[in-house]
Amino acid sequence: MYTMAPQRCIFLPYLLLISLSFFLPCYSTTSPGESESYVRPGYDSRMINDEAYIHNSINRRTRFGRLLASVKTVSVNDFGAKGDGSDDTQAFKNAWQAACSSSAAATLLVPKKKYLVKPIRFAGPCKAALTVQIYGTIEASANRAYYKEDGRHWLLFDSVQNLQVKGGGTIDGNGNTWWENSCKINKALPCKYAPTALTFYRCKNIIVKNLKIQHAQQIHLSFEKSTNVQASRLTVTSPQTSPNTDGIHVTDTQNIQISSCVIGTGDDCISIVSGSQKVKATGITCGPGHGISIGSLGSGNSKAFVSDVLVNGAKLYGTQNGLRIKTWQGGSGSVSNIKFLNVQMNNVDNPIIIDQSYCDQDKPCKEKGSSVQVKDVIYQNIQGTSASDVAINFSCSKEFPCEGIVLQNVNLKRGAVAAAAKASCSNVKLSETGVVAPHCP
Repeated sequence: MYTMAPQRCIFLPYLLLISLSFFLPCYSTTSPGESESYVRPGYDSRMINDEAYIHNSINRRTRFGRLLASVKTVSVNDFGAKGDGSDDTQAFKNAWQAACSSSAAATLLVPKKKYLVKPIRFAGPCKAALTVQIYGTIEASANRAYYKEDGRHWLLFDSVQNLQVKGGGTIDGNGNTWWENSCKINKALPCKYAPTALTFYRCKNIIVKNLKIQHAQQIHLSFEKSTNVQASRLTVTSPQTSPNTDGIHVTDTQNIQISSCVIGTGDDCISIVSGSQKVKATGITCGPGHGISIGSLGSGNSKAFVSDVLVNGAKLYGTQNGLRIKTWQGGSGSVSNIKFLNVQMNNVDNPIIIDQSYCDQDKPCKEKGSSVQVKDVIYQNIQGTSASDVAINFSCSKEFPCEGIVLQNVNLKRGAVAAAAKASCSNVKLSETGVVAPHCP
């Protein structure tokens, strides 16, 4: 009799483990839609008797539950946004404050409606990584009086890190009123700045992708004093007649990649100005517009530096310029280590141009002795047609000639009939390799 008691003690925990095996599927990690009887490949039911396996499974489920609980989604609708044409500015501000102050990763949701908003500053730093998911349309108010406090920005992200802005929605600057009141449209009016539609200022680790940005008051998208930026799959559009509506503007920003974007505006598709380094643009479709530009640089006798720019794989259609570098007389500094590779020109007015005497003012610019140095620029595999007789124009400074200019496999013809184009080259030190047409005289 006394020998049987120990055996009952041995079987009791075993029976408890067997019982647990019937209840564990209720807490399984099967994904939604999977049957509870589903057995994953490689699964061995005998493992259920292993206490370590049970312990680890419970830990994994606990960690997974905590991860889900740690992601916070904030909708602008939850804070009173209507999306019915009324002013939703305060709702956007309150929703941002809630998302930005979250100690866990958060998503700010803009549902599929049209929201009318005044100028907004989305200020950081935020406590954790943040995603702005735009499914609907954010439209600017057309009332210019709302911009008296800050006439340079509409949607401004300031000092934010680890931010994604995406979702397939639309950012609409509603710029008609601004264009009508531009000095470039109405010469009787004084020249004033207009707001940039979307600005990232002093930001770090930024992803902007899969958005449509249209009808900006002036510049569509600007990255300023920022680092580690990815901008991809963007469609940027405004009428060809809209003044100063640069597509993507890069200033004093380092390590930025712009890829797979379609841009058609009334000014530069991409403009890169002073303080920018390690700029990479790939898979760009541009037109209408003023092309892909570095500059202008050195205005007002200022010092400017741009370096390490790569444009690889671009198609330009009917643009005023193709690949342009423009600097003012009187400035100083340098543009260096620039590569333009694999670019197709289609009826472009000035396919390749360097202008060290740029002058964008009503009165003629006075000739000055100093200039921003342009050096180490490569044009490789540039093909297509020029809408003007001069397909290559190097207008460089006498005191600071363009140096280290390389043309490699460049073939540009005049118009649809593919007649011979011309090159105008002054004060430039260059080399040619492969097939190059036209030649510098």
